[in-house]
Order: sequence, then structure tokens, then C-alpha cells
Amino acid sequence: MLIFKAFGALLSYPTEEMRQALPEIADLLRASPLIGSRERGALCALIDEIGEGELLSAEERYVDLFDRGGALSLNLFEHLHGESRDRGTAMVDLKRLYEDAGYELVTRELPDYLPVVLEYLSQRDMAEAREVLEDCSHILASIARSLIARGSRYAAVLQALIVIAGQEPVDATGVKPARPPSQELDHDWVEEPAFGGAPKISTPTTRARPS
Repeated sequence: MLIFKAFGALLSYPTEEMRQALPEIADLLRASPLIGSRERGALCALIDEIGEGELLSAEERYVDLFDRGGALSLNLFEHLHGESRDRGTAMVDLKRLYEDAGYELVTRELPDYLPVVLEYLSQRDMAEAREVLEDCSHILASIARSLIARGSRYAAVLQALIVIAGQEPVDATGVKPARPPSQELDHDWVEEPAFGGAPKISTPTTRARPS
């Protein structure tokens, strides 16, 4: 299911390689029966934003959002466990899930990094994908609300995933705008694939942002 690989690409640090693949990603999203017209329009707007202007601008937008941690972290277990020992246990369990399915994690990102989870789901059947997304739908909704509060088009990806999970998307009209970043205290397609030995796919994989 390449649609999940496309979602993971859109949520990854933007690179020139990824931006060159945006037309292919857009075609995939337009053709997918999993995406409704409302979500499709919002996703296409995000694709246009990532692809417009200088690459540096896209990189800065991404860093300003996702490298602040806290409410916008794409590491799912951070929302559940913070930095507690329970997060480490959950991480081990998730890594074992990948290994039991025959995938070796080779990315520098943690197992609970959403683009990594989505790359895994791109190799699984729809029943398992929906089950995983439903299990973490409350986290996806929390991230979506934070992105909507900041007026970010990246919320489109989270909203689409929530709908695929069989849940209602976040009602944007009920989300209050966030304060400017200077007034806040917010409590990392990849060159190499996340999983060694994964089946070959014709589209680029998510790209880990530079450290």
C-alpha cells in the first residue's frame, strides 16, 4: 500500500529528492480510494506548499514545526510516556513487532517515529494498517489539533490517517489558534529505507533529516 509510504514521505524532512517526487506522490493520492475529496484537497495544498519556493523555506517550516518536540513530536510514544521507562519498553515491543514481521530497522530514527510506522504499514495488509492506526488515532488527533492551531497544512496528513482509521477527523473550527512560538515553551522520501530486506518499491522512501 504505497499510500502509506507517500504519507510518510510528506511527514519527513523535505529534501530536493523528495520535492522532485511530489508529482508522483500527488498522482498516488488523487488515485487512492482511501482518501475523500476533502482530505485530498488539503493534501494537494500541502504538496504545493512543500514544492513551492526555495528548498530552504520548506526546511525551515518543517524544523519550526517538528523539531520543537512536545505537542508536535512525530515520535508517537513521546505523547503517551514522555521520557519515562515505559516509553523504552513500548519501543522494544514495537521493534519486536517489526522483526517478527521480517523487517530490520536500519534508520537512525526511533521505532515510534511516525514515518517509520507508516513505512512498515506500507508493507502490511489493510486490516493490520487500520488496526494500528486506530490504536494510535487519539495521538494522531492530538498532533493534528496542534498543527491546525498553528495553521499548518501538515495537518492534512494526520487528518487523512485518522479517516482511514475509521475515526472522525478533528473539527478545525473548534481548535483555538496557538500563541506565537516566541510565547510558547514546547516541552528528527529517506535516502536509505527504514527496514533492511523490505520488498523493493518503485517510489522513494522517507528520508531521515540531517542530524
